[in-house]
Amino acid sequence: MKIVIGGDVVPRTEGEKRFIAQDEGTFGDVAALMRGADRCFVNLECALTHSENAIPKFGPNLKAHPLCADLLKKVGVTDVLLSNNHTFDFGIEGLVETVENLKRVGLNYTGIGENDTDSRKPQFIEQDGKRIAIINVCEHEYTYALPNRMGANPFDPFLTMQDIRTAKKSADHVIVVYHGAKEFSRYPSPRVRNLCHEMAHNGAGVILLQHSHCIGCYEQYEDCHILYGQGNFHFCGYLMTEGWNNGLLVELSIDDDIDIKFHPISIGESGITLAKGEEYHSVMELFERCSDDLKTSRWLLGWKEFCKTQEEYYMGLLEGIGREADDRKRQLFAHCLDCEAHTDVWREMFPSWNLTNK
Repeated sequence: MKIVIGGDVVPRTEGEKRFIAQDEGTFGDVAALMRGADRCFVNLECALTHSENAIPKFGPNLKAHPLCADLLKKVGVTDVLLSNNHTFDFGIEGLVETVENLKRVGLNYTGIGENDTDSRKPQFIEQDGKRIAIINVCEHEYTYALPNRMGANPFDPFLTMQDIRTAKKSADHVIVVYHGAKEFSRYPSPRVRNLCHEMAHNGAGVILLQHSHCIGCYEQYEDCHILYGQGNFHFCGYLMTEGWNNGLLVELSIDDDIDIKFHPISIGESGITLAKGEEYHSVMELFERCSDDLKTSRWLLGWKEFCKTQEEYYMGLLEGIGREADDRKRQLFAHCLDCEAHTDVWREMFPSWNLTNK
């Protein structure tokens, strides 16, 4: 069985126009890889809705035209991952419309549910005598399901491990797609690396981290393939920060074991292609160098250096909080406490005395 998995898809600006026009050329030569797989997954990091009722949040509310679902189907996408921090950007109305449009074109989806328990259901794929479980989770940023509200499957350090163990009892392999970790960091935090190792101990054979908007690093831990940062897939013309315009399409060849292959993607103003020539080599050289850092303590130094670049932003949050702070400032602080990736940076910035006590 061959499965390919792409990172973040958000049809925008000129790219969205090509989606609406059903222009398959916006996926360039990448579409051949997508169609050549038995199953093709992408992370749909927006609502497919006409709704204008954006939820209150910090950061952008992302949506695209419902007809974008049609092009995803045409270029070979078979399954959509919905556990991310934008799937609920237009509330229940937007999420329901998104699901309706996926169903309309015959796309499978996973990572959401009617409540926080229902959202935990894995997706199972059976082919060539193998049964594969897909578990899609996200960190706590606005979209996660509640006991009495639909939404995305929230990562839980206990329940998610339980879900992996349970899935492994009836599946040959378990693939976890984790939407989280700090944006724009090429290295995992110590928490993220530890939790990925623990997911491997509990039965995961592949763990892919999305959300970072840049390619990170890779390791094979025991029998588990772990990619700390897949980068974008089709997310054109947005922030254009360093690393934004590249991602990895992951190809999994599955039998008794799993072989993994990475295809670097080049992201332009209105479409994507496979990276070639100098771009291919520069992307892969950086990826391999960061991956080699995981074999020494250099990855941890890289994480600490990244956190230093974030200090001004987080110190600004602290300066704005007090008894007289307005509700918006308090909500931003509350959000940073709620989200695991933000607390990773907090802990790096404010180490306990216990770390130096003798």
